[in-house]
Amino acid sequence: MSSLPSLSGVKNAAQAINDIIEETPFQYNERISNELNCNVYLKREDLQQVRSFKIRGAYNKINSVVDKARKNGVVCASAGNHAQGFALACSSLEIHGQVYMPITTPKQKIEQVKTFGKNYIEVELIGDFFDDCQSIAIDFAKKNNKIFIHAFDDIKVIEGQGTTALEILNQFDKHLDYLFVPIGGGGLISGVLTVFKELSPKTKIIGVEPSGAQAMIKSLKKGKLYTLTKIDKFVDGAAVKRVGELTLKCCKKYLDEIIHVHEGKICKTILDLYNKDGIVSEPAGALGIAGLEVYSYEKIKNKNVGVFICGGNNDFFRISEIKERALLYAKLKHYFILKFPQRSGALKDFLNKVLGPNDDITFFEYSKKNSRTNAPAIIGVELKKQDDLKPLVEKMKKHNFFGEYINNKPDLFQIFLENT
Repeated sequence: MSSLPSLSGVKNAAQAINDIIEETPFQYNERISNELNCNVYLKREDLQQVRSFKIRGAYNKINSVVDKARKNGVVCASAGNHAQGFALACSSLEIHGQVYMPITTPKQKIEQVKTFGKNYIEVELIGDFFDDCQSIAIDFAKKNNKIFIHAFDDIKVIEGQGTTALEILNQFDKHLDYLFVPIGGGGLISGVLTVFKELSPKTKIIGVEPSGAQAMIKSLKKGKLYTLTKIDKFVDGAAVKRVGELTLKCCKKYLDEIIHVHEGKICKTILDLYNKDGIVSEPAGALGIAGLEVYSYEKIKNKNVGVFICGGNNDFFRISEIKERALLYAKLKHYFILKFPQRSGALKDFLNKVLGPNDDITFFEYSKKNSRTNAPAIIGVELKKQDDLKPLVEKMKKHNFFGEYINNKPDLFQIFLENT
């Protein structure tokens, strides 16, 4: 892949996809603007029919190979949003498609793929990670002479995603100082860079990755494609082990800055968007806003700042996990192994002598061992404020309950957390 996406290609894509996509608003958000002392505008790609920008690139690519695709069919691999865009494109163009999705894909996204694809789509769940799933899908496409529609590393796909940037420039009549763009494989940001570096070169483009999947950051540092050996799958729409060859070239050439954001912070942003703005965002969709919120306050002060909400396909069965991660990140949720005396009244003593008036027990697990003086108990406590932790631990130690703090022991904590 030697050539890069072009502005003319993005403009052609805009015409090709005009009848299938919604022009989403570039919407001023008063709350975030006031909190950060700048003017924040949200590109609401969560309002697309498939609730993400992915329909743009998928449709543009399939439409460009429509004759061959009708004969042999098309294949894609996706953790969710690309699959939904692919499915809608297939049903709209009446082309048979096969979708490979990781086994860990949220059920909500799987059901949406089937809904958008109607009778034109078959779904195959395979592999624990997107990258594993993609390898299997590519092999299947080659063996069966089908066209593989890449989620991000394809010029036509990138140019389709770049139509979001054309819309922003048409919708905003002032100078945009910053634009925060989520990065998974890099298709969206590559399309945005293609447009902005020609039409608005003074706008600083900031890429945002989840801390648990920094594939683009690592690749840029090394100057070549780098494959992560381990990732946090939580931000499923942006958690890839390896970015694209094309997307890395675009970012190396044009990207102004790239940052990463802790998954717990992303969870807090998801909850804030829902509770304060009435916006349903998936983890990848909230990634750009979370990045803006941890960015340099002084740099963005009084500036015009754009941010992508790139997807709204959140499975609300995940809300308890999202809340848990947000509280842990905010240092308001803490887990301990306690040394619990095996006598009557021990729990009452703990509640009266150790627990503060605003401390809330959210988890308690204890098993009595008759042959011992003390037995371990695992307890989860939610605090009203961070400063309440120190006095809680001091009282645990004073009354001989303290055993071990396990928030900072990831291996032990993860085993426990997965079973709660």
